[in-house]
Amino acid sequence: MDPVGGSQSLLPRPCRVLVLLNPRGGKGKALKLFQSCVQPLLVQADISFTLMLTERRNHARELVQTGELGCWDALVVMSGDGVMHEVVNGLMERPDWEMAIRKPLCSLPAGSGNALAASLNHYAGYEQVTNEDLLTNCTVLLCSRRLVPMNLLSLQMASGLRVFSVLSLAWGFIADVDIESEKFRRLGEMRFTLGTLLRLASLRTYQGRLAYLPIGQVVSKMPTSRALDRQNQQGPVDAHLVPLEEPVPSHWTVVPEQDFVLVLALLHSHLGSEMFAAPMGRSEAGAMHLFYVRAGVSRATLLRLFLAMEKGRHMECNCPYLVYVPVVAFRLEPRDGKGMFAVDGELVVSETVQGQVHPNYFWMVGGRGEPPPSVEPQPMPSQKPQQTPPPEKPL
Repeated sequence: MDPVGGSQSLLPRPCRVLVLLNPRGGKGKALKLFQSCVQPLLVQADISFTLMLTERRNHARELVQTGELGCWDALVVMSGDGVMHEVVNGLMERPDWEMAIRKPLCSLPAGSGNALAASLNHYAGYEQVTNEDLLTNCTVLLCSRRLVPMNLLSLQMASGLRVFSVLSLAWGFIADVDIESEKFRRLGEMRFTLGTLLRLASLRTYQGRLAYLPIGQVVSKMPTSRALDRQNQQGPVDAHLVPLEEPVPSHWTVVPEQDFVLVLALLHSHLGSEMFAAPMGRSEAGAMHLFYVRAGVSRATLLRLFLAMEKGRHMECNCPYLVYVPVVAFRLEPRDGKGMFAVDGELVVSETVQGQVHPNYFWMVGGRGEPPPSVEPQPMPSQKPQQTPPPEKPL
């Protein structure tokens, strides 16, 4: 399947979008920000909208999982990264998921974690900004109507659960900060600074096994009948992965160390609006950034790394405990289930997990930059805009 293949690279004019807004996200000002910063620009750009407020966790997921999507040209998520996670997983759970995931998405930052919006802002060539400036830039991108293809990370859990990620999987320090700082949500992005300082005060290490498939070792693979048989869930086939009860393939790299401070699989440039985590450039289509920090790093060194990350200078620290490698797939086996997993900032039970990137799998409103090259040959979309479908019954 080539989800982004076809005839679409621009939203139509005029354009009709559904805005899913989380009124409790971040500092709780999303609705006022929409009315003051977003709505006037949409009116000028001839973009009509229907606004729906989410009322609880997974509400957005339920809405897109069961609703009629045909009358919308795009789904706009005004919140943090967690609601975009809900929307993508809701689309992938639909009976018509192969068509549903083609629906263009847009991220308007209004949460405490706005990493996806910050990454799109970076790819568009804008300076790193936060708060209302970042929201305005992302709204301008929506008004420009340009679409860019995005990678999707498929995660297989030992329990049989399958989760799709649009941003990251974190284990250890970063996940601890993300989840434990939830109680400081009203502070906005300052919650992560406070959470980092608190976690540094009682730094933890975690034991586990990490293995990965580096991009240099990738061989083009078509899904085998065995892979199709073992994957009884809907969604793309993870051709690079073997069953979790089997050892990883011999051409994978197995990390010899088993004591970590953190492991991070990251699809994009930013981990927050002021956390430029991957300054080495946008991942190739079908690849992701893999970082890990080995046990033994001092609190002072770890603090320097996170302070330098604001400007993307942390790799210049030449920290011997920090390792970076671009990969296509990975497997992480926490020992005794210790440590928390955060997928797109959302808590997931700690258990053995493996993941594979699927290249150019869905559309997002984006900027001027050209899409990155692919790890494996992939058909790219043509430049003809999609025609607006006739209005249907709304959600």
